[in-house]
Amino acid sequence: MTPPVRIQAPAKLNLCLYLGPRRDDGLHSLCSLFEPLALTDLIEVSAAEHDEVLCPGVEGENLAARALAELRERAWDHPPLRIEIEKRIPVAAGLGGGSADAAAVLRLAQGAVGDLEALAAELGADVPSQLEPALALVRGAGERVERLPAPASHGVLLLPGGGGLSTAAVFAEADRLGLGRSDEELEDLAVRLREVAGAGASPLTYSNALANDLEPAARSLRPGIGTALDALHEVGAPLVLLTGSGPTAFGLFPTLSAAEAAAARLDRDDAIVCEAGQAP
Repeated sequence: MTPPVRIQAPAKLNLCLYLGPRRDDGLHSLCSLFEPLALTDLIEVSAAEHDEVLCPGVEGENLAARALAELRERAWDHPPLRIEIEKRIPVAAGLGGGSADAAAVLRLAQGAVGDLEALAAELGADVPSQLEPALALVRGAGERVERLPAPASHGVLLLPGGGGLSTAAVFAEADRLGLGRSDEELEDLAVRLREVAGAGASPLTYSNALANDLEPAARSLRPGIGTALDALHEVGAPLVLLTGSGPTAFGLFPTLSAAEAAAARLDRDDAIVCEAGQAP
């Protein structure tokens, strides 16, 4: 019997997120920089009598199971698989954990199923970028992915605040608050981000180009986000932002050890420290 295969599904960090108008399909245009984290879900893939996707401790829809089902719909004839996900990435925290798991499942069919990028986009906005985790300029509703040179390694301190914030609710709140930019503004921002991030520098060198337009909406729904952002400023993080639709606040540091020292000063149960910049 073939031994089980273990693969990693890395979390992603939105170094910035610029919000554009709502499109005809109901999604919003975005401009963002994604980078992979060393924080990963672990996925064990083994032979089975029938397809089965397990994610102990996580209830509700499983995007990885949908990914496998869609591969079968496209006539992927690999023998049945048992896929078990060990969740390490906080759920519904703006870190793309479910998307990372789905992309990892899609990668199992590379070379056997065509146009995985289109399938990834059907599954979710963050899935296309996770097919090949790397620093990327992401546009459209997530389906336009332009990979960039890996940045210099740096440390990240994450404060997920328990996760559980609905992406759809945050976007709805952003609409209610009248947040967003024009498509022309997004185009200009994409040019600037490509220029500053395209040379492999640490994001700390272009921090003035980074912001998250969804922060006011996320803070409106989860006021504790403001407390987390303030705490990261207080321990000296050179760059403090919200990732994705939240609720995870993060601070960037020049080194992993600096992030670890800041986490020790915070003394928060939800703190996670990891390296960023290159896929594990």
